[in-house]
Amino acid sequence: MNLPSRYLLLFITALLSFSCNQKQEKHAYLIGFSQCVGSDLWRKTMLDEMKMELSLHPGAKLVYADADNNSNTQIKQVKEMLDQGIDLLIISPNEAKPLTEIVEQTYSDGIPVIVIDRKTTSNLYTCYVGADNYQIGYMASQYLGNTISGPANILEVMGLPGSSPTIERNKGFNDGLKKFPNLKIKSQVYGDWMKPNAERQLSKISDQLNDIDVVFAHNDNMAFAAQSVFKKLGIASQAKFIGIDATPGAGGGLQMISNGLIDASMLYPTGGKEAITTAIKIMDKIPFSKELILPSLVIDSSNVRLMNMQWERIKTQQKDIERQQTLLEEMEELYNNQRFIFNILVVALVLTVIFGGLAYHSLTENKKINKSLEQKNEEILNQKNQLIAISAEAKEATEAKLNFFTNISHEFRTPLTLILSPLDDLLANESLQAKAGKNLRLIHKNSIRLLRLVNQLIDYRKIEHHKLQLNASENNLISFIKDSLELFMPISAKKNIDLRLLHKERELMAWFDMNLMDKVFFNLISNALKFTAEHGFIHITIDKHEAENTLYIHVKDNGIGMEPDETTNIFNLFYQVERGAAQGSGLGLCLSKELMQLHKGDILLNSKKWEGSTFTIMLPLGDQHLLENEKTSSPSVYVPLFNQVNFSTDDLSKAETEVPKSPFSYVKEQSLLIVEDNPELLQYLVDKFSPDYEVFTADNGKIGIQEAYEHVPDLIISDVVLPLLSGNELCNQLKSDIRTSHIPIILLTAKGSLEQQVEGIKNMADAYLTKPFHAEFLMENVKTLIRNRLVLKEHYSSEFQTERKIPISRSIDKKFVNDFAGFIENNLSNEDLNVDKIAKELGLSRVQLYRKIKALMGCTISEYILSRRLKKAKYLLMNERYNISEITYMVGFASATYFSTVFKTKYGVSPSEFKKQL
Repeated sequence: MNLPSRYLLLFITALLSFSCNQKQEKHAYLIGFSQCVGSDLWRKTMLDEMKMELSLHPGAKLVYADADNNSNTQIKQVKEMLDQGIDLLIISPNEAKPLTEIVEQTYSDGIPVIVIDRKTTSNLYTCYVGADNYQIGYMASQYLGNTISGPANILEVMGLPGSSPTIERNKGFNDGLKKFPNLKIKSQVYGDWMKPNAERQLSKISDQLNDIDVVFAHNDNMAFAAQSVFKKLGIASQAKFIGIDATPGAGGGLQMISNGLIDASMLYPTGGKEAITTAIKIMDKIPFSKELILPSLVIDSSNVRLMNMQWERIKTQQKDIERQQTLLEEMEELYNNQRFIFNILVVALVLTVIFGGLAYHSLTENKKINKSLEQKNEEILNQKNQLIAISAEAKEATEAKLNFFTNISHEFRTPLTLILSPLDDLLANESLQAKAGKNLRLIHKNSIRLLRLVNQLIDYRKIEHHKLQLNASENNLISFIKDSLELFMPISAKKNIDLRLLHKERELMAWFDMNLMDKVFFNLISNALKFTAEHGFIHITIDKHEAENTLYIHVKDNGIGMEPDETTNIFNLFYQVERGAAQGSGLGLCLSKELMQLHKGDILLNSKKWEGSTFTIMLPLGDQHLLENEKTSSPSVYVPLFNQVNFSTDDLSKAETEVPKSPFSYVKEQSLLIVEDNPELLQYLVDKFSPDYEVFTADNGKIGIQEAYEHVPDLIISDVVLPLLSGNELCNQLKSDIRTSHIPIILLTAKGSLEQQVEGIKNMADAYLTKPFHAEFLMENVKTLIRNRLVLKEHYSSEFQTERKIPISRSIDKKFVNDFAGFIENNLSNEDLNVDKIAKELGLSRVQLYRKIKALMGCTISEYILSRRLKKAKYLLMNERYNISEITYMVGFASATYFSTVFKTKYGVSPSEFKKQL
């Protein structure tokens, strides 16, 4: 074979191989799912949700195995999955202890493990996904307490004895009923999760069912079983039947509620979708939560229809997606086949070009091939266009899902309304104001914040889908801004901030939508008030540029300002400045910019750190820039934002933290320093700890450092994200300073990732708690750390009687104790030795030195000096030939009589008697 022919053969082979490789399809991830049992409807729903979510990730493949309630089978199935080379394991353990070993082995081999629904006896897994059974039981009790006014007897039908869901649901239900003395549990039976078992157990106590008003079952099947038994006894109409699960589909809890078989059910989410979402995050190296606790809600006749409609809609959309993906795969296969044919034709063309010059017939054939290639190219182009169209349809299906979640955001308004309206009634009750007014106002304020955030999300979504209609009219901009500023005058006066509109014209007409523009001014002015210190200023000025046909409205303040990288990102969705005295959602400025762009204007920012910020609103003059459907001849009714949302400006004010004081309160032995920039959380912590501790407070890192140096507290609680100086920096600085290195520090933060916790520990924090935290857990941490410090004190103080070195836990504390003890030892003969001289030598104040010695050694400075003098005197009496008068002055006593008195008090005999005994 000659050289050109060999090259030609290699070229054809490579081209064919490339074409074949286009057909190969490889799954990016192989996920194994080991289910303890898959026969019941709830677990079938879990599998269906996983498949639904996987349809959005075509690169992932699921390997499924059902253990049919057999732990040995499940272990064997997991090992088979590992042999198949799975990238990640999702497992719902049949039993905790038997499955622990295989889960730990998988995790130790570097394969991520997601434990769903049930846990093992070890925490060696990557992530847990499941609902809080205690909270679900608690929710059921609250639902009954809020819907039943009179006295009622309750029958509780529990699950399998000893199982964790049964225990936790029972405990949550019983704890919740403590608030409702009219509700009493009269009977309890175990139904073992199965309808036949529950019916059998209830039939045994049929004579006790006549006075039952409510049946609370640990799942819907047992609730239905109870309804069936009551129906046979002819007493079904007198009782309410409550279950747990609320699974969709035939025979599920939603259908039972719809058919009136049971009255309500607590949603127990399966977690199938969340498990797949978390698995993809893990494989893609995206941050995730190690403990993903799923939320729940109560479903009854008031919302079951909505839940059924949403489920049917999701199923319909899922079928559409699957059908479109199937069609897409078919079109891709056809496209690859045609591309393969195209490559063959290219090869034929090459061969024709090489050999076609030998004959006219070859040239004719070459023309035919070219024509055929053009036809194939046109077909391929058509196929490509079809693929683009199918992709667009898939995008629309995804958008439909997003719209579904937007609708859910709308649904948030109803429960928030049901929260706020009763709260208003409670706040109007003077008797309740004295008992719980402070907590009720805190709930009310944060409910308003949540409602405002939901409204902003909905507005942003409307803008994103071009569904927010602009209704602009010609209005007096001067009077409009004055009206908007009225809301903020009380808070600006409270903070002594100069808030005003600077203008020359009495009237300035412009076209804008008053309700939308009010939201823009609300966000800008409220932000300025948050970040402007007391005695600052916020000035609004207006410039009219006829040449540019534009109005410029400047909102200028002298607040903390921003860094250049912050000004670049400030209008991005959900962006938040890392440091600041107030935190928001990161949505307001983004929404404001979108609203101004809807007006064909814009918002610009000019800011410099520690010098202030200026937001500039650009609004076109006239109405030529507006479409006809964006204008209205009659101005729309202006409803100010604070009336729409019942907004309170209390959250803009920097509340002064009050430490409760009573003239009859006892002096607390321990003290705490709390450093937190959120005034409400700071006040909450102060209220919690004030009864037992002397509490000092600071609202930023720098003041926290100063308070620590001034008061030297027994323990410090600090947020991580603080103005001026972060909690990590505060911890590092205090732990590196000899004056405060002994103080335990607890860091609180909403950043709960492992890396962030490691950073906190690297900065020498003694504990790291993530928000939201349980108050009792925090208080126990405080007690434990202070108790451990007291144990350490006793250890140090006991060591003063020996010659051994004190084993100080931190090197900086060890150096301090050695310096202190050395100075005392070298100056024992100086009868004028006092606290002032020691403090000057060690570079500390009297208070700092006293508290440092008290914290580390558990004794006062005077007690320590006296102890060392007596110990040295005892040594001199035993080993040297000095007389008692000489020893008196050698150890720093001015009077031999006083020396003899304290020596006898310490050792039980006088110095002379002690020497005679030697």
